Amino acid sequence: MIHVAIIGSGPAGYYTAEAAQKAFGDTARIDIIDRLPTPFGLIRSGVAPDHQSLKAVSRRYEKTALTEEVRFVGNIAIGADGVSIEELRGMYDAVILATGAPHDRRLGIAGEELTGALGSAAFVGWYNGHPDHAGLQPPLGHDTAVIIGNGNVAIDCARILAKTPEELSSSDIAAHAADALAGTHIRNIHILGRRGPHQVSFTPKELGEMGRLARAASVADAAAFPAPHEDDTLDPGQRKVVGFLREFAAAKADKPVTVSFDFFTRPVGIEGESAVTGIEVERTRLTRDGRAEGTGETRVIPCGLVISAIGYRTSPIADVPYDERAGRFANVDGRIAPGLYCVGWARRGPTGTIGTNKPDGYAIAELLSEDLISSGKAGRAALDELIAARALEPVQFTDWQKIDAAEIARARVGAPREKFTAIDEMMQAAKA
Repeated sequence: MIHVAIIGSGPAGYYTAEAAQKAFGDTARIDIIDRLPTPFGLIRSGVAPDHQSLKAVSRRYEKTALTEEVRFVGNIAIGADGVSIEELRGMYDAVILATGAPHDRRLGIAGEELTGALGSAAFVGWYNGHPDHAGLQPPLGHDTAVIIGNGNVAIDCARILAKTPEELSSSDIAAHAADALAGTHIRNIHILGRRGPHQVSFTPKELGEMGRLARAASVADAAAFPAPHEDDTLDPGQRKVVGFLREFAAAKADKPVTVSFDFFTRPVGIEGESAVTGIEVERTRLTRDGRAEGTGETRVIPCGLVISAIGYRTSPIADVPYDERAGRFANVDGRIAPGLYCVGWARRGPTGTIGTNKPDGYAIAELLSEDLISSGKAGRAALDELIAARALEPVQFTDWQKIDAAEIARARVGAPREKFTAIDEMMQAAKA
């Protein structure tokens, strides 16, 4: 019997479990361990609450989770409060880190510690009801918010800030966030990008939604665009993205809320004594090799909220080599050390979509097929013994199904669920 432990129950974890199950069949036992009582990682706490169709992929993971070979072990921390990596390596033939990248990259500018300067991981976690961020109180009393970044996470943050309560009524946004956003004073949202329209990382679907908001108009400066014929050099998806941006540049700001795409703009410093009062930005231009360089021309955007959406970093784990510069585990094609692997964002950094994790998981399963032979380790039996000895409270997938049912039952009218945002609430539902 081959025993595999996967740390993290998000898309990377479940795709890897699915692939390992297919590779080894009933000769493998695979435990998916997560520090939260709830599975599915970013599907639950990262995908925007108004994008319910994307969350449907969890049904595929559920099929994997309910097989005999795969087991979900939730509410088990890795580290001092739970089980160490070294202990797991002594129990399992392979330990695979699928912990994602839950921490924001720092801007590296003055003022980012001020109240009102947030990372997108915290802000997204707040409106999605993640236990780590449910207590956040984003300042929504100023009329202006600034979002730094030109990817889909920046779009998600702007869209959630701009939507009406009615537009969010069919989502699973956390109740505390829905209540706070219903009283927001924000009327101007700036999305800053260091480079131009041709260099954005938006996808057509997400950007197209910004042109269909009930109370918000998306605008851009037509002077920031290259000549129209230069769009022909782009791939079809990027041409569509730039087409939407050109539509925004030709539109009028005729709605109560304005979302402004500010290209060739980079943050220099966040202003304020204890809380954010503004952000100083510098005009940029492209060098011949496509990098953004400052021009020395600066201005200040008065605002009360700054959200940084410039990327994420994986959490370091004791006894696991870490690449500080890349913000992920040090690895070669997913191999960290004998019997220790990483997958998904923990392997390659925060790139790609949910679906990108599928081939990544199958690639790791191929490595396992090359590397592993049964070593006689006890696997889940040893883990269960350690959990009992330390009086930990594991959550199984059937326990999660009770949490799931309770959240659905308590949903407000029109919404798919009302999430529990505190772990003790989840545990009460799981053990009911």
